[in-house]
Amino acid sequence: MIRVGLVGCGNIGNVHSNILKDMKQVQIEAFVDTNLDCALKYKEMYGTKDTRCYKSLSEMLRKEKIDVLHICTPHYLHVPMAIEAFQEKIHVFMEKPPAISKEEFSALKKAKQESGKELGICFQNRYNEATEKASEILESKILGKIKGARAFITWNRQADYYESGSWRGRWDTEGGGVLINQAIHTLDLLTYFLGKPEYVEASMKNHHLKEVIEVEDTIEAYITFASGIACFYATSAFVEDSPILLELVCEKGKVRIEGNCLEVT
Repeated sequence: MIRVGLVGCGNIGNVHSNILKDMKQVQIEAFVDTNLDCALKYKEMYGTKDTRCYKSLSEMLRKEKIDVLHICTPHYLHVPMAIEAFQEKIHVFMEKPPAISKEEFSALKKAKQESGKELGICFQNRYNEATEKASEILESKILGKIKGARAFITWNRQADYYESGSWRGRWDTEGGGVLINQAIHTLDLLTYFLGKPEYVEASMKNHHLKEVIEVEDTIEAYITFASGIACFYATSAFVEDSPILLELVCEKGKVRIEGNCLEVT
């Protein structure tokens, strides 16, 4: 039996907990949230009579014997909480982003290596049906080598979204805007298909919420990979959440993912 603790009983924690409760090999030992009522509500929905609730991660780690910690908290807490778990020799599965600065990411890598435990980052779009089929086609080489790619994310986030959490829209707590939050999954897919970037030129702008957020709502980037180039555009200033477009141009055809649809030409 895998013993799990979860910290951060908010929106994304619901997704993790709903899946964990149905996994026969998993036992949810504890929920943690600074608002204890949120943790208690999670216990009612996803736990058992033996599940404990805490306001402090440190207290939970002292009192519980868990194998894995799921981190579903605001961005700025990801690395400190992961390091604390690694120091207790506990595996970590965290929401994106893994860090909000290069210094944080280096500290995370060091703590993970010293602990000998595993670190998982939740980039679930790699396992979408369209993504898996696209990967299968590309690996078959039927379309030849990838020459380049383009990706477009045009979503909508208004002031009420950022005002729903005091950490949102700030450099020191969110670490960025549309890139690190909404568009990070598509950027991850670009690296999944094309490999590690070699060179990047980019620009960013806050167009429509200048008096509300510090961070960018729009970013464009020209990214060079060993296998080709990618043009990347993301904004949260559009009028709706449109399906994300990711197109890969190969020597003998194209693979296009738009939302959950896959088209090969």
